[in-house]
Amino acid sequence: MRFKKLAVLFLTMSIFSSMTVPAGATTTREQIANVQSEKASTESSLAQSQERINTLEGLKGNLEGYLTELNVQYEDLTKSLKELTKKAQKKEAELEEVKADLKEAKRQEAEQYAAMKMRISYMYENAETSYLATLLSAESFTEFLNRAENIIQIGNYDRDMLAKYQDTQKKVAEKKATVEEEQEAIEKLREESARKREEIHQLEESTQAEIASYQEQISSEQSEASSLLALVNSQAAQLNKLVAKAEAEEEAAAKAQAEAEARAAAAAEAEAQKEAEAKKAEESVSQEDNSSEEESYEEESYEQEDTSNEEAAASTEETEGSSDSGYSDTQQSASNGSGTYLGNFKLTAYCNCAQCCGVAGNLTASGTVPTAGRTVAMAGVPFGTQLLINGNVYTVEDLGTAYGHVDIFMNSHSEALQFGLQYADVYQLN
Repeated sequence: MRFKKLAVLFLTMSIFSSMTVPAGATTTREQIANVQSEKASTESSLAQSQERINTLEGLKGNLEGYLTELNVQYEDLTKSLKELTKKAQKKEAELEEVKADLKEAKRQEAEQYAAMKMRISYMYENAETSYLATLLSAESFTEFLNRAENIIQIGNYDRDMLAKYQDTQKKVAEKKATVEEEQEAIEKLREESARKREEIHQLEESTQAEIASYQEQISSEQSEASSLLALVNSQAAQLNKLVAKAEAEEEAAAKAQAEAEARAAAAAEAEAQKEAEAKKAEESVSQEDNSSEEESYEEESYEQEDTSNEEAAASTEETEGSSDSGYSDTQQSASNGSGTYLGNFKLTAYCNCAQCCGVAGNLTASGTVPTAGRTVAMAGVPFGTQLLINGNVYTVEDLGTAYGHVDIFMNSHSEALQFGLQYADVYQLN
């Protein structure tokens, strides 16, 4: 009998150990951890891609601003080149006028030179009519003076015309040199402006090519970012499915564990009752004589033993029925010692992060600061209700779960995940 009792206890412990950590739930939790790690890696890659996009956008914006400045410079140089072209054309016209003046001066010089040569030639060819003879042939003194004056005026005229011609020629030559210098300076400015404009044009082309390159890189990065974002959304959806699956598996495992515990307890109770009755029968047999009464009593003991087995089986069925109906007998007895027994409730855990609460750092629904070891959430009871769970006293300060599901506040998300899904008897203390 003792061996049978030990075998029952060993079987019960084996059932408990196998139900504590279900293989499927463990695998699902590992999958959740893997997907969370992959999702975090994908989100990091997405953040890096977005940072590269922002950098490229900044470089592209700088080049576009530089290109705008180059366009302004190109337009300014184009206007300047047009103005210089007009000035060059004007100087070309002035130079043509100066050349014409110089040509006219040379023509006048030639005429003066020809007239002077003619007079000199005439004087040499008619040597007999020299100035002295012309003067001496005068019939009166007045005529003499007039002839002398004429000779002087002719000489002065020739000298004045020569000086005038030389002055005109000098001025024309100076003006020509000035115009040519100005024209040369304008031409140099034109060449320099044209060269700068060509340089700016080349810079514009290279800048546009760089902008196009940055735009191509931005498009590539945006495509990669879109793919990463789609992957993050896919991983989030997969994570939600795995979490729901893990909760369902853990809930089913906990329910199966509770049923197995109830069956094991019923079996242990039946075995104990059977052993007690057998012991009682053995004591009765040892006290009787070896008469026929002993045999009849022994038969009666065997009948009682069979009856006790049937009663134990019935007791087992009643125990299982009471487990499924909410432990009504246990509730009555527990209400006297440890408060009012509410039932075997589902237990989960949460923290104050954005993933658990939507927005991190919120107060509870009752307006208190959530505290680990004190705060729990459950609907159906007033705020401030004290619950005894696994030897710990908690206070209902938050909402978010239905009656029969207690959500226990933890300091961190990792602690909440580690707590997982559990089941425990819950008592109301106030």
